[in-house]
Amino acid sequence: MSNSVTGVPGGTPEASEPSSPRERLLRAAGELLAGSRGKPVSTREITKLAGVTAPTLYHHFGDKDGLMEAVALRGFEEFVRRERGMQRSAAPIADVQRLWDVHVQFGLSQPQLYSLMFGSGGPGRRPVLVEEAERLLEAELHRVAETGLLAVPPRQAARAVLAANIGVTLMLVADAPDEGEAVSAEEVAALSLSTQTRDAVLRSVVTDPAAVGSAPDGAPSGGGPPSYVSAAIALNATLQSSHPDQLSGTELTLFLEWLHRLSTTPEAGRQG
Repeated sequence: MSNSVTGVPGGTPEASEPSSPRERLLRAAGELLAGSRGKPVSTREITKLAGVTAPTLYHHFGDKDGLMEAVALRGFEEFVRRERGMQRSAAPIADVQRLWDVHVQFGLSQPQLYSLMFGSGGPGRRPVLVEEAERLLEAELHRVAETGLLAVPPRQAARAVLAANIGVTLMLVADAPDEGEAVSAEEVAALSLSTQTRDAVLRSVVTDPAAVGSAPDGAPSGGGPPSYVSAAIALNATLQSSHPDQLSGTELTLFLEWLHRLSTTPEAGRQG
């Protein structure tokens, strides 16, 4: 595991241990979480490793749950750096595929942290970090929509793709024989459960399923024009990202509202 020394993403070796009690608590909690193998980590263990008392933890984080939320947030910052640091290409659909793989790679490399970040929800409780990850993915899918390849609005596609991405990653984490070992991009690409699910869910939200994994430029491989609905989705995504000067603010708002109605009611669009 790349951060086995400190147990906290982006950490430095113990030789340069920070003096801040808050930082020591974060590092201690991250290190214990990484080695917990799914078992609960106690407040006593954390404070002992951090060299502080329980009241210090309560002062900075309120309680242990607050501390673990802070650990998850720090892990999410690394997750975002990896996703945003991925080099984009001229093929948006291929970039979405790579983004899926980066997500899986992060989860398998830091399984306990990933489970804390994405597996801690419950009925009526959706982790904030899931919502943030969905926004990142939605931005990538806007690029796909601009090519005319997306068959549903980007937000709807993002929810479907992310739900599958998280589910597959949590399943792979549960099945992994070794915990916390660094996983390469090549190893992730060889995971059939991941790649098959990834491509299946992407094919379900695009206008041309054959384009997933087969069209290097990210354009529909069928050669024909996009459908009436996908054209509206593409235009909607393009207008929102470019803000053309040809339309006033009021005109643009009305136009986007019309396009949104068209793109979210495909049956009505076909009948019109």
